[in-house]
Amino acid sequence: MCYDISFTVELRVLGDYFPELVYDEQIKIDFSLGEHIAGHAFGNHPVIYRNRADNQLHCRLMEWGCIPFYVKDLKGFMKQRNSMLNARSERVVDDKTSYWYKIRNRRCLVPVTGIYEHRAIKGWKKKVPYFITQPAQPMFFLPGLYSMVETADEETGEIRQLPSFTIITRAANSLMKNIHNDGDNRNRMPLFLTKELSDRWLEKEEMEEDGIRAILDYEMPADELEATPVFTIRSSKTRPDNKSKNEYWEWEKLPELGELNPD
Repeated sequence: MCYDISFTVELRVLGDYFPELVYDEQIKIDFSLGEHIAGHAFGNHPVIYRNRADNQLHCRLMEWGCIPFYVKDLKGFMKQRNSMLNARSERVVDDKTSYWYKIRNRRCLVPVTGIYEHRAIKGWKKKVPYFITQPAQPMFFLPGLYSMVETADEETGEIRQLPSFTIITRAANSLMKNIHNDGDNRNRMPLFLTKELSDRWLEKEEMEEDGIRAILDYEMPADELEATPVFTIRSSKTRPDNKSKNEYWEWEKLPELGELNPD
């Protein structure tokens, strides 16, 4: 699945990819925290979507962890929210009972400079994190779905819209199978797209299901991804060499990918 991402470029760079992009609000981001963004924190992240009012591409902050539009008790829903960080591509158009099918036309793009995934190695107590990038695209876009829920401000009672998003995942390619090789959701990866497919994902609000499915079926070739082992990311422990979390870390006696996978 995809629970850890990185975003380390200034927002103005988005304009190089989408020249007509409209910013919905004054977006403030602490880029010192962008090296590692954890989905389970349910924090805000800049998301690109097609605004239904003017049909233009907009960018605004949305919370990671999709909240269904029908949810009224946000505090009660928090227990289920971990399951809404990702959406399986197979359910978006082929499972008409799923929430993802209901919001299949609320498509969005999540800009990142990389994602993290953890590899289990037989005989090792700890999993090894890898930083995954697309060398051909220093910044790339993960397709997602977004939701808008109306909620009342606890102090003023004012009704406001709370936007949230999920990142779409699919079956892993050969590289990611060797990294995301353990756990209930093993052999999954984010739906990595080319820039052309990213553009098509937001080309228009309404899209035929066959058109959506064609994008969801895309598998990024393994040789177009780069995997770099890094120091532990899910820890408050300071990296010994004081380098960035997404920089190479040498793990002693680290087996080659594909070797010593768990049984």
